[in-house]
Amino acid sequence: MIDVLVVDDDFRVAEINAKYVGKVPGFRVAARAHSAAQALASVQRGTIDLILLDHYLPDQTGLDLVHRMREQGHGTDVIMITAAGDVATVQAAMRLGALHYLVKPFTFAALRTRLDSYAALRRTVDRVGGRGIAGQEQVDRIFSALRTTPAPPSPGLPSGHSEPTTDLICRVLHHADHPLSAHEVAAETGLSRSTAQRYLRHLEQAGRLRLTLRYGDTGRPEHRYAWVAP
Repeated sequence: MIDVLVVDDDFRVAEINAKYVGKVPGFRVAARAHSAAQALASVQRGTIDLILLDHYLPDQTGLDLVHRMREQGHGTDVIMITAAGDVATVQAAMRLGALHYLVKPFTFAALRTRLDSYAALRRTVDRVGGRGIAGQEQVDRIFSALRTTPAPPSPGLPSGHSEPTTDLICRVLHHADHPLSAHEVAAETGLSRSTAQRYLRHLEQAGRLRLTLRYGDTGRPEHRYAWVAP
């Protein structure tokens, strides 16, 4: 298992990110931290393989934390997950050795892609490392393991829709044992409710989902979606 430290000053965001990590096979959350000091203490205990690191922390920036870690000899891998989208911060993260940089807000599918590529990197390094010396072919294989190429939109999808997100929603509905609302789909996938609604509407119109209405005591009926077996 790959032990992950989730670092975010917002307790709720940290919990969401931790739940995302728990959904990816091969990964587990070893600790959570809400400040640079807490994160450094976790790293110093020596049980962390990967840090999902926010940049905006109350006592230091995430990049300051990485710099301190490197000065102390900690080579723990880092994936930045932050709202900081300025080029200077991105470049500084690259220079400090961040393996990926994910800008908030993001989807579960986006994070899973980065985690999967990180796991592939570790497997590749383990295989190549057993040989002692890496030639150019092995070096290229190590670097290519980190590449993440977003899947192009399917010709059958409307503009603004992606195949990975469509597949994610389909998997959730396929495995559900009862119809789900847009709110429930959003919670399961990590998407916003409006995005989930947009995809559900398209899938229902395409005949891949069945729409039912559930009436409550008051207010508008709730739209609920169920998987339609092909």
